[in-house]
Amino acid sequence: MRYLTLAAILAAQTAAAQTLPETQVNVVGNLGTTTQSRLLETPFWTEKVTELSDGAITARFRPMNELGLKGPEIFGMVSKGVMNVATGAMGHHSGHDPINDGNDLAGMSSNFDEFETATRAFFPILEAYYRDRLGLQLLSLHSYQAQVAYCGVPLTGLADLRGKRVRTSGASQADFIAYLGGSPVDMAFGEVQQALDQGVIDCAITSTVGGYTARWYEGSSHILDLPINFGAGATVANAGWFDGLDPSVQTFLKTELASLMDQMWDQNRREDREGIACSTAGPCSLGDPAGLVLVTPTPEDLALQQQAFTEAVLPGWLARCGDDCEGVYEKMTATN
Repeated sequence: MRYLTLAAILAAQTAAAQTLPETQVNVVGNLGTTTQSRLLETPFWTEKVTELSDGAITARFRPMNELGLKGPEIFGMVSKGVMNVATGAMGHHSGHDPINDGNDLAGMSSNFDEFETATRAFFPILEAYYRDRLGLQLLSLHSYQAQVAYCGVPLTGLADLRGKRVRTSGASQADFIAYLGGSPVDMAFGEVQQALDQGVIDCAITSTVGGYTARWYEGSSHILDLPINFGAGATVANAGWFDGLDPSVQTFLKTELASLMDQMWDQNRREDREGIACSTAGPCSLGDPAGLVLVTPTPEDLALQQQAFTEAVLPGWLARCGDDCEGVYEKMTATN
C-alpha cells in the first residue's frame, strides 16, 4: 500500500508539472564561494527547477560575486525589476531597513533550534513589510552557520571580551560587544586574518566554517563556541513580476524554495559543528584541524548573553527601527 501511495503521489506531481506554463526566471544567487551556494542553491536553479517542472521552468542564474555585486544593493535591484529573484544576506540590508535584523539579533538565540523558531515566527511579519514597503515577495528565509568569536588572546568565557578589540559585523553585534565592555571594530572580512595575526584586533566574529576556511586560526589561539548570532538569509522576488506569474508557477516556486530552505537549515546545522571541529581538534573533512583551544559556554555565559540582548541589543534595534518594528519582537515571541 505504501508503494501504491508513493506512486500515486509521483504521478500527481508529474501531471501537475506538465500543466505548468513555460517560464524563465532571472536569478541572482548568494556568494558563489560558499558551500551553501555551490552544493544547494546553484544546482537548484541550474538543474532541479527544470527537472521538477518537467522542463517548463528554466532559470538564468549567476551568483552575485560573478556579477560584481557586493550584497547591499541586491534587494533594491529586485524591487526595481532588474532581476526577478535574488538571494542575499539580510544583514546587508539592515542599514536601510533595520527590520531585517529582527530574527537574528545578537544574543537573541543561543542555538539553532531557537534561531529557527524565531525565523519561522518572523516570516509573516517580514513578508508583509516587504510587500507593503519594498515591492518584494518574500519566498524563503534560511540560515548560515553560527557566528562565533575567534580570539588571539586567552579567554575562558564571554565576560573575557571586556576590554578587547573585536571585529564585528552589523549594528546588533556592535551593541552586544559594547555592552560587554569590548570595543567593536568595523573591518572588511579579507583584512581580519592579518589583523588578528598582527594583534591589531584581539578577536573577530564570523561563521564557524568561514573562520576556518579563511585561516583565521593563524592569528588565533581560542574559539568561543557560543553563537553571537547566526547570519540570516532571504530569497525574494519582484512582487509585480511574481503577481504576473501563473498561479501554478507561484505555487511551484514557493513549494520548491521551501524545500530548498529546509535543506539549507540541515546543511548549516552540520557545517556549524564541523567548523568548530575543524578549528579545534577535529575530525575535519576540510583540511587539517587547526588546534585552537575550545571554550565551551557555561550557564553564566548564557545568562550574560541574554542580559546583553535584553539590556542593549533589543533596545538598540528598536531605536534604529522605530515604528516599523513596534510590537514585532512581541509577536515573534508570542508564537513561540
